Amino acid sequence: MRLVLDTNIVASGLLWDGTPARIIDSAQAGAIEIYTSRILLAELTRILKRAKFAKVVAASGLGIEGLVLGYAELALIVEPLPIPPTIIADPDDDHVLACALAAQADLIVSGDKHLLDLGAFQNIEIITAAKYVEQIAK
Repeated sequence: MRLVLDTNIVASGLLWDGTPARIIDSAQAGAIEIYTSRILLAELTRILKRAKFAKVVAASGLGIEGLVLGYAELALIVEPLPIPPTIIADPDDDHVLACALAAQADLIVSGDKHLLDLGAFQNIEIITAAKYVEQIAK
């Protein structure tokens, strides 16, 4: 299965145990393929630099660079083409959609309301991490 994880899911999965971490563990085990782009990796770096994550990033022992590089090595990096503006309220979300198109993803996993409200993009379903884990448990 080919997945694109929104950066909020990636950050959660890298920093804490829980449902997003289970998805990253599945990729590490080779059960799924995760795709990302340079733009999404840059966004991940910006997110991890937020003060509210400083303690948990430090506790990881990897630092921001180590976390991002580790994820970049796990994921397959694609070069998305620009797409027409789709998420008007948050144009950065369009990068997730463009990445999913370039990756020919089966699913986008996100906790972002704008993406979840869209529900699907060009036949690529957009679901929460909890729904994804529930589906694979069946």
